[in-house]
Amino acid sequence: MRRREFIKVIAALTAALPFAVGAQQSERKRQVAILMGLAADDPEAQERLGVFEDTLRQLGWTEGRNLQIDYRRGAGNTESTRKYAAELIALAPDVILASGGTVVGPLLQATRSVPIVFTQTPDPVAAGFVASLARPGGNVTGFTTSEYGMSAKWLELLKEIAPGVTQAAVLRDATIPSGVGQFTSIQSAAPSFGVELSPLDVRDAREIERDVTAFARGSNRALIVTSSGLAAVHRELIITLAARYRLPAVYSYRYFAASGGLLSYGPDPIDQYRRAAGYVDRILRGEKPAELPVQAPTKYELVINLKTAKALGLTVPPTLLARADEVIE
Repeated sequence: MRRREFIKVIAALTAALPFAVGAQQSERKRQVAILMGLAADDPEAQERLGVFEDTLRQLGWTEGRNLQIDYRRGAGNTESTRKYAAELIALAPDVILASGGTVVGPLLQATRSVPIVFTQTPDPVAAGFVASLARPGGNVTGFTTSEYGMSAKWLELLKEIAPGVTQAAVLRDATIPSGVGQFTSIQSAAPSFGVELSPLDVRDAREIERDVTAFARGSNRALIVTSSGLAAVHRELIITLAARYRLPAVYSYRYFAASGGLLSYGPDPIDQYRRAAGYVDRILRGEKPAELPVQAPTKYELVINLKTAKALGLTVPPTLLARADEVIE
């Protein structure tokens, strides 16, 4: 009897062993690294990361139990971004979230093997990050912001809300492909709207203030602020300058209008972080970045700040108000 009971016990333990090993493996702590282009105290950065982390929890990943997250923030500083990219790669994470196109390049200089999921990257093909949108290849995939052709929409909206504008400064980051591509698209549409363009390169706060101040000396002038990490970092200064010099301004994201900008048109960045968490989840469960196509935004939103329009003495056309996804009063 004892021998038979012993055999039964061994058989039961043997049968249970795969389940125990599977449970251990499923609870193995995985490591996600995040490189942000914005500062730690930036409310927009906090909201994006909050949505990303909440979505991961909904997908079964809890920090401290089966997940560890390491953060670095470049805050628009190129040297710091390179340094933090190298630091994160040295930690050997399972996957990296690259927040914005300006941090993808430094990460790829540091690794061609660690999986990377990017957000808000305008043209990853032209930048050399992926081979194609449908088949990224390599270790990178993610979510784009928009096609360059959409940039002309900013000029169209500017003329609609401020028809008297004849000169517009285009704030762009000329060091990235999207800075050149967006300006070219706006420039191609400018003659049909009767607007002369002046490119202003965004590098640091002092240069932004100097160039906008110089441009503002004149009448019928306005700003178009293209999508870039540096514009996001310096958005409070840009919005303040537009108000100071009474320049109608069109921006690429809602958070500009929410902070006092006149009008914004572009994709929802928060949604990209929600979707990026889904890609991170799939990679943690064994899929490869090369197998996950780069995705475009699912929606563009038009936001108008009526308080700013009133301060500028502008009357927003009813047709434009009717098309707005959000009106800030």
